[in-house]
Amino acid sequence: MSPSAAPTAQGGYIGRFAPSPSGPLHMGSLVCAIASYLDAKSQSGQWLIRIEDIDPPREMPGADADIIHCLESHGLISDGPIMYQSARSKAYDQALNTLHDQGLTYYCQCTRKRLKSIGGIYDGYCRDKHHQSGALKLNIEAAKAKGTNLEQAFEDGICKALAQSVAELGDFVIHRKDGFYAYQLAVVIDDIAQNISHVVRGQDLLETTFQQQLLFELLGKRPPEYCHIPLVMADDGRKLSKQNGAPAIDSGKPEQNIKDALQMLKVRPEGNTCESLLANAINAWPAAKAALRAQAR
Repeated sequence: MSPSAAPTAQGGYIGRFAPSPSGPLHMGSLVCAIASYLDAKSQSGQWLIRIEDIDPPREMPGADADIIHCLESHGLISDGPIMYQSARSKAYDQALNTLHDQGLTYYCQCTRKRLKSIGGIYDGYCRDKHHQSGALKLNIEAAKAKGTNLEQAFEDGICKALAQSVAELGDFVIHRKDGFYAYQLAVVIDDIAQNISHVVRGQDLLETTFQQQLLFELLGKRPPEYCHIPLVMADDGRKLSKQNGAPAIDSGKPEQNIKDALQMLKVRPEGNTCESLLANAINAWPAAKAALRAQAR
């Protein structure tokens, strides 16, 4: 099945910022949001917001509204309707059926204890067990048998040329044992639905890109172009994240927040309002992006 390009915006670029409502935005999130916004606007593209709310056990009531308000208070406004993954189950089910009909999925009933014992890379133990329930996994070997190229590669906007054999990453979950859709499936189906042409996100998601590229290929679609920005680190050396207790962004001082975020992106802040800071940063982004790429290993 040969990948086909999805239609894009008039400027040829549709980007997105896709936070999960597991808590309020922190500085790491804002840096990623601003980077994706600048990348889109510097190429006369559209910038969309997507709320990735398909993991209810991790979500915080009202966090989606807080996130949208925080973004808007910083001048980051979606160019189209905000997509909520919680309303997309029909599309995800259709994709699961498509992959099932191709013989590319199977149920896995391995426990967390067993998965931990094999080091996290799944060994395909349940591929031929014919279970009728459990976590639904994508069968890498079945994909290979259909002639799919497992050697995935792409030119990252910052991290340069990257390549990885998806076989080395193992079969991965696309529908969870608890009944919720997996991130790997949902993000691909939504990028296809929104005609996303470019994805700017943190380097912690680099490895998932290869698996997502495989899903795009199996579904007959061309993946977006990717740009993975350096992570914002806490004082203790860990990634700044909700799980690590990163403090929420103070929406009452958006101008200072933007200045701080721009400095982390190697953009010299110029301006005193959100509008002027972002406008000037759009013009400066290509050079800043090139500087980030130059320092990448």
